[in-house]
Amino acid sequence: MPFLGLRKRRSLNPNVWARPEMNVIFRAEIMPGKLREERTFRIERVLPNGRVVLKNVDGEYSEGAFEPLNFRKNLNHDGQNS
Repeated sequence: MPFLGLRKRRSLNPNVWARPEMNVIFRAEIMPGKLREERTFRIERVLPNGRVVLKNVDGEYSEGAFEPLNFRKNLNHDGQNS
């Protein structure tokens, strides 16, 4: 329970989930019938509210429109499929 008069401070740099030039993949539910490669786009810029603008795609998108990021996916080890 917070004390009276004390508020949570908002970070100037909230938990940023995306960076410019990063690839993101739309969830299959948003683009049914499309292959993963056809649902992959590059981020042009990240807006202050956390939404992103994609290269060659109209509109702004939130994190929920994309598949969860898996930073370990690119760490393939011999004999393992990820």
